[in-house]
Amino acid sequence: MKLATVDLFIILVYLLSTIAVGILLKKKARAGKDAYMLGGKSLPWYMLGLSNASDMFDISGTMWMVTLAFVYGLKSIWIPWLWPSFNQVFMMVYLSAWLRRSNVTTGAEWINTRFGAGRGAALSHTIVVVFALISCLGFLAYGFIGLGKFVEIFVPWQAVQPYVPFEVSAEYVPHCYGILFTLFAVFYAVMGGMNSVVWADAIKYLIMTVAALTIAVIAYRNLAGRALPVPEGWYNPFFGMRLQLDWSRIIREVNDKIRSDGFSLFGVFFMMMVFKGILASLAGPAPNYDMQKVLSTRSPKEASMMSGIVSVVLIPVRYSMIIGFAVLALLYYDQLNLATPQGVDFEKILPSAISNFVPVGLTGLLLAGLLAAFMGTFAGTLNAAQAYIVNDIYLKYVRPQASNRSIAFMNYGSGILVTLVSIVLGLFARDVNSVLQWIVSALYGGYVAANVLKWHWWRFNGNGFFWGMLAGIVPALIFPHLFPHTLGLYYFPWIFLVSLAGCIAGTYAAPATDMATLRHFYRTVRPWGWWKPVHAQVVAEDPGFRPNKRFGADMFNVLLGIIAQLCLTLLPIYLVLSMQWPLALTVAILVAACIILRKTWWKHLNSE
Repeated sequence: MKLATVDLFIILVYLLSTIAVGILLKKKARAGKDAYMLGGKSLPWYMLGLSNASDMFDISGTMWMVTLAFVYGLKSIWIPWLWPSFNQVFMMVYLSAWLRRSNVTTGAEWINTRFGAGRGAALSHTIVVVFALISCLGFLAYGFIGLGKFVEIFVPWQAVQPYVPFEVSAEYVPHCYGILFTLFAVFYAVMGGMNSVVWADAIKYLIMTVAALTIAVIAYRNLAGRALPVPEGWYNPFFGMRLQLDWSRIIREVNDKIRSDGFSLFGVFFMMMVFKGILASLAGPAPNYDMQKVLSTRSPKEASMMSGIVSVVLIPVRYSMIIGFAVLALLYYDQLNLATPQGVDFEKILPSAISNFVPVGLTGLLLAGLLAAFMGTFAGTLNAAQAYIVNDIYLKYVRPQASNRSIAFMNYGSGILVTLVSIVLGLFARDVNSVLQWIVSALYGGYVAANVLKWHWWRFNGNGFFWGMLAGIVPALIFPHLFPHTLGLYYFPWIFLVSLAGCIAGTYAAPATDMATLRHFYRTVRPWGWWKPVHAQVVAEDPGFRPNKRFGADMFNVLLGIIAQLCLTLLPIYLVLSMQWPLALTVAILVAACIILRKTWWKHLNSE
């Protein structure tokens, strides 16, 4: 075993603290449906923002991003646009406020505010629940396999096997570790609901911040006066049509990694990312923990502020850790043990670097933080899945008048069920990157078309939403099996087009949503887009109604926000690499963007 006693003690203290959080907040969570799922809509925006950022600071994503920084250098800052990472800017500028004005509990419940009652609305509600559960299970499996790979480095199975009454093949060792730590996350998430998730996330964020900044300092000191063994172009964030990073004379296997990732034609890859990313951002948040945090805020203004703070508290801290570990791995690559029976596994760079370069004591703190990263993301996603099962299946179709006691027991049961299913899915996950690519490219390809139209086109109805989502989800489940060696991003356009065709055909195959529902939605949410017939009726009823004419201002603020987000990403990278002039320029651009956003976005929040 590679952990010192003090490291094990720190990890144990953290795990026990999560149990304490769940027990202490159990009573508060049982006060009712909103108390469990949304924290009673009483939590301050900055706590929810911190929690949301903390959930995004997940162990699997961090392992993946350290690998990206190692392989692609500063060009790696663009690759998280696969999520897309800049969707938080769209949320900050206007979409969080739109969503929060609906005043619902889940994304599926939101469907009723947009499409009303009737067969189309019922079908839409059903397909959102299905999509939400599939995506939640996908994220849980993604985190599950990442955690197992991570722990395996520090606790070799040979040290554990004598105490386990059954044999486990090397292939499934990561899954055993994943199951063990999943149980802790399940306990506090199921016991305390949203309150428990938020407070556990706050503890996690403090741990991760200390650990990340310490790693950045260690890397900065080790790099002082030395040159990194990297190919030409590694330090340049800009690129042409081809990637043009040749690792042949340094680490030959990295070239194989680039080919297997499918990023060699980086210009084409980037354009596809931007195309998909803008559409996905216009669609709004997917029905997971991000949406639940928005719905948990006290007001539309606080929803926007919450989404705005996410990038500020997440990106600089996370990238301090990412670039720190990438630098240490590059300087001491020969000391890393990345070999596996299947070849070099670059996704093990992060745990291997911790094992080799982090001192005793700090190792325990860092491992506690990264375990917390997994558990926080798992708990937040689990809470979202529970909300859909309880609110949108149990309370809607089974027992609408269920008591608080029955709701509490249903929350516990659904949490355990979702966990068991995600564990089974995790057993079939090949690696972190494969699950990630399927979620962000294939599955979300089926989500985008219907969810862009629902905000912006008045004629779009529940029937169109259902058939559009169904036409997207089915190929998203099939394509990875038909084209197993194709990057998911490259068949996103085809899934999108099939889904869009389903949206349009389904919409015109049924009558428009009743005008009373549309008027209420338009008056309450106040979206911009193609709403002319509805707008005319609202103005006829209320001549003083003012439409939302901020499309131009919102798009300008989105552009500025993305620039500011990129600056927040580059700041810690330039700082650790001691690139002084690029650092100064980045700071100047960031300050200018913030000053302008204060005038064009922040000061207008009260009027929204």
